[in-house]
Amino acid sequence: MKIDAALEAINLREAPAIARAAEAMGFDAIWTGEKQHEAILPLPLVAEYTQRIHFGTAIAVAFARSPMVLAHAAWDLAAQSGGRFILGLGTQVKAHIERRFGMTWGPPMPRLREMILSLRAIWNCWQNGAPLRFRGEYYKLTLMTPFFNPGPIPTPHVPIFIAGVNAKMCQLAGELADGFLVHPYHTVKYLREVVLPAIETGAAKTGRVRSDVQVCGSAFIITNDAERESVRSQVAFYASTPSYRRVSECHGWGEIGERLSFLAARGKWNEMPSQISDEMLDAFALIGRPDELPGKLTAKYAGLLDRVGLYMPFVPGQCEDLWRALITAVHAQ
Repeated sequence: MKIDAALEAINLREAPAIARAAEAMGFDAIWTGEKQHEAILPLPLVAEYTQRIHFGTAIAVAFARSPMVLAHAAWDLAAQSGGRFILGLGTQVKAHIERRFGMTWGPPMPRLREMILSLRAIWNCWQNGAPLRFRGEYYKLTLMTPFFNPGPIPTPHVPIFIAGVNAKMCQLAGELADGFLVHPYHTVKYLREVVLPAIETGAAKTGRVRSDVQVCGSAFIITNDAERESVRSQVAFYASTPSYRRVSECHGWGEIGERLSFLAARGKWNEMPSQISDEMLDAFALIGRPDELPGKLTAKYAGLLDRVGLYMPFVPGQCEDLWRALITAVHAQ
């Protein structure tokens, strides 16, 4: 098992120092996300100021970008870093794609399948000189002149990881992707009964096996009362999302998810955390003293995840004893 860190630089000036510290600490990869800041923009700095650590997007919003824009960015980062870049893509949800990004929405699974296939068609064109002739329902890419072709690079395989919650997206990961980014809103039961079987089903369609897909996840942690209430609020927020309802239903908590959706739709955010019981927190989070967390993390995810991290950013100088203990425990698996 590998252990990864989350990079949440407040501004781009911070990215090199955080990346160097993560590499020195012993993390295997560092990931950016698309929240208050753009996901891809810090990564040339990560590539430039590190030597060993892998890095990627967890996630970049796929449907906010065209395949060609993503292909160019990923190709340049792969070349700059000697093949250390991982392209992690997520679909987001309809409201954000249409109302936050101003883009069009479509069925997420078939459209993301086309995104993956079109990216690989573009890279095959650049690396091997194959004609660009991708025609799908959502993307049509048939023009590549020498002026716009960056040409081959020494490290042409760009791993594509996709994120998701429901079984269809897990199956797509098994069928086509190099990795699957498990949503933080997950449980061991959901991993065992939904995520991993669906990945295996998808993999069988293309003659692959489960081990061809790196399964990556991040864990909520609770070590004190303040963290308990913070995680309770975060779990309540995720549980209110209708497309994540399957996780709640797996445990018989479907009615709680419906109640949370009702409250969220009416902006009653302060009433939502009380719907999350301690039993639910125990299923979604690692709870214990900091010195107990390394053992709890490895015991929970051994045999389930190939890469693991925490649902908190890595900040140099903070929690370093905990990070070192986690890295040691995970690498011992």
